[in-house]
Amino acid sequence: MSIRNLAIGMVCLLQTLTGVVGNSSLLYHYLLLYFTGYGLKPTDFIVNNLIVANFSVLVFSGFPYSMSSFGWYNVYSDIGCRFLGYLRAVGRGVSIGTTCLLSSFQAITISPMNSRWANLKHKAPKYIVPTMFMYWILQMLINVVYLVFMSSKLSNRNITNRKHFGYCSAVRHDATRDFLYAALIASPDVVCFLLMLWASGSMVFILHRHKQRVQHIHRTSIFPRSSPESRATKTILLLVSTFVFFNTLSSIFRILLSVLKNPSWFIFNTSSVLSLSFPSVSPFLILGRDSNVSRFSFTWKRNANFCHRRRNM
Repeated sequence: MSIRNLAIGMVCLLQTLTGVVGNSSLLYHYLLLYFTGYGLKPTDFIVNNLIVANFSVLVFSGFPYSMSSFGWYNVYSDIGCRFLGYLRAVGRGVSIGTTCLLSSFQAITISPMNSRWANLKHKAPKYIVPTMFMYWILQMLINVVYLVFMSSKLSNRNITNRKHFGYCSAVRHDATRDFLYAALIASPDVVCFLLMLWASGSMVFILHRHKQRVQHIHRTSIFPRSSPESRATKTILLLVSTFVFFNTLSSIFRILLSVLKNPSWFIFNTSSVLSLSFPSVSPFLILGRDSNVSRFSFTWKRNANFCHRRRNM
């Protein structure tokens, strides 16, 4: 085992463990909010779906990357290459779609009552669960190509005319079929990126106009506070910005993996690290800015301190 493989294994393992802890903490907070009587907002259900997608990427991508870097190559058998690649791709696609749904829903929620989206304000919450379910089905169907064409490089079969991805390889088709497969897999992501750009731009415009309208109120208020909608929108904008940053870099390296005949060690492993970045960072962004989580944590600590004082009396 080389030093560079050990280093990349440690980085992937650290990212994975950090992401698992962060997503578990976020899920734990939402479960406590639910079971202690705090009402969950529609966006909370979307965040929970994002947590599940993050877990899918971390578990089926981060741990196998780390294990193979430490010398445990058997995880990438034929079955491992097919199903790990499939589940990782489904999780990544759902993560993109969920972030898109989160930003689009918030853009509709904070839109003015006289806008064209006013009629969707009350209807949008009931479409959240069906939309998430349909997107899971869509990603499962689109990424079935991983189950069909992926195999392990460790098998003894003839691996000529195949494209290599680390310890896995895929059937190499003619340029037209490769382009069609790439377009099929990438088309939902492109649509989601465009929707996120629209939603983010709309939220920035609405927040800027709202700030100008209430600026005189803030000047006369002794303790000015932003509204819950404003705080939630800023959280989602931060989440989307982080998502676009990491996934733009990840997409560039994924394109290089698709275009190059024999991708280098640096390109493959950098792509692996970038794919784990957003699932590892996103729960901490939500935990740090979500008002429900902060409010419940404060209440829980206050109650715990009160009970502790009563026991000591």
